[in-house]
Amino acid sequence: MSVKENTEFQPTIVAFCCNWCSYSGADLAGTNRLSYPTNVKIIRVPCSCRINPMFVLRAFQRGADGVILCGCHPGDCHYMEGNYHTRRRMTLLFSMLNYLGIESARTRVEWVSAAEGQRFVDVMDDFTAKITELGPNRRLEDLRCKKN
Repeated sequence: MSVKENTEFQPTIVAFCCNWCSYSGADLAGTNRLSYPTNVKIIRVPCSCRINPMFVLRAFQRGADGVILCGCHPGDCHYMEGNYHTRRRMTLLFSMLNYLGIESARTRVEWVSAAEGQRFVDVMDDFTAKITELGPNRRLEDLRCKKN
């Protein structure tokens, strides 16, 4: 009996999650034994407004196929206006990514509260499916970061 290799493309997804809402939503999903794709790598940040656009560019450079930013719903930010700053900053970043030739579907901003574990799972499943459909990101990849 031979072992069958999985040659299907598995995207690498980086998810920047707000500590107060989105990360807690991911934690709730885990507590409720809901599963989301294992290729989603979560990075916890104090607030979505703390995500420097360079973090997104660096994630793409280091091999990410998609980057998603998750924060509190507008009006519910622990730091009052953090998600409003995120929305403005990411609008500018998305236009810059468009200029660089990165498909706009490779990035997304979502608002997920701490009580929305199922929503977190649904968002990650949907985003992973869209990135899988797009295929590997080859535009900003740094060949030094690739495994041989």
